Amino acid sequence: LQRILAMRKDDLYGILNGIDYDTNNPETDPNIPYHFNANSVYTEKVKDKLALQAEVGLPQDPDVALIGIVTRLTWQKGLDLILNRMEEILQRKVQLLILGAGDKKYEEPLEEIAGFGNPKISLQLKYDFGLSCRIYAGCDMFLMPSLFEPCGLSQMMSLRYGTIPIVRETGGLKDTVQPYNLFDNTGNGFTFDRYESGLLYDAINRAKTLYFESRPYWDCLLYTSDAADE
Repeated sequence: LQRILAMRKDDLYGILNGIDYDTNNPETDPNIPYHFNANSVYTEKVKDKLALQAEVGLPQDPDVALIGIVTRLTWQKGLDLILNRMEEILQRKVQLLILGAGDKKYEEPLEEIAGFGNPKISLQLKYDFGLSCRIYAGCDMFLMPSLFEPCGLSQMMSLRYGTIPIVRETGGLKDTVQPYNLFDNTGNGFTFDRYESGLLYDAINRAKTLYFESRPYWDCLLYTSDAADE
């Protein structure tokens, strides 16, 4: 059908996936210990963060930049880029929390990095819906550097819980995450285009720089996430 679809491309458009805003609601979600909305996100979300750190064995620190990943560990999800830049990603006061399971090609090197009591990374090799909700609610940033992604739900979930997504500009990720612009204070996340580890690191670094050095702007970005809809 490729030729026919190409001929009719002006008549075609995509329809985004969606999430249930009643179920995925940080104000009522029974899977998270502290509830919040736009008015309380600045005081309550950090409590979810501290509880999450304790749950997964990370040092409790409200000031660290906690980056979450909820994914299948497969080649599609950009794990090669993450592994190539793991040392740089963990620079500064950063913690990385990964939830998921999949190919041994990715499980084994991640286990090696997370082993030896690494205080900056927690690896949860399992599928756990409740924990995924607590990651969306408790993390500061959500990392999703997919090679391809027809739409994706995780970036929408993270926005709903006030966690800022860092994504590659592909498929539905490009449609749902608008790059943050410091000059006019617009956008809802951080993005990069080509599938290159250096560009991934640059996007993460831009997020960390705003988080650590321009906190009022970060708080404004946090407020414009979907958590503010309620």
